Amino acid sequence: MTQSIEEPEDYRLPLRTSLTRPILLAGVPRAFAVLNGTICAAIAFGLQQPLIGIPLWLVLQACAAWAAARDPWFLDTWPRHLAKPQFFAS
Repeated sequence: MTQSIEEPEDYRLPLRTSLTRPILLAGVPRAFAVLNGTICAAIAFGLQQPLIGIPLWLVLQACAAWAAARDPWFLDTWPRHLAKPQFFAS
């Protein structure tokens, strides 16, 4: 015995992908962008080593943007990946 339940009009709405993705700042997750900028600014200005701090910031930002383009949740999944044993490693 099956019953068909009528749903009210506009009961289901389309889900916008912007509601399911993390907030990105300059193409990387916001927490990483703030941490990366703070550490590299401390190196560049605090330690007075701008030739190290600025290129380091550019490299880390580019690597994080590359990773976020493939998986915007890479900061959440990376620690779990490192914690699990690799059964299929060759």
